[in-house]
Amino acid sequence: MTNHDPQPEFMPNGVDPRLLEILICPVTRQPLVYDRAANELISAKARLAYPIRGGIPIMLEEEARDMDELPDLSGGTSETLDAAPETGEGT
Repeated sequence: MTNHDPQPEFMPNGVDPRLLEILICPVTRQPLVYDRAANELISAKARLAYPIRGGIPIMLEEEARDMDELPDLSGGTSETLDAAPETGEGT
């Protein structure tokens, strides 16, 4: 016997669009927005971006990217911006 059930249509990254329709943010319980360019599910209220790896949404808060954090553009160093450089003058 052959199965004549239609195959689900998968997006290029392998995520079933029906799955994307039912997923919600685990933090806010609000709907998510699919960012195709970044391959992430965005929670606007939580300001988190959940990655999609191998077609599987990773819905763990600790794996999500904080959208309020600025990317490190300094070439690998991670210095804080609020510390003033020491010049040795006036002390």
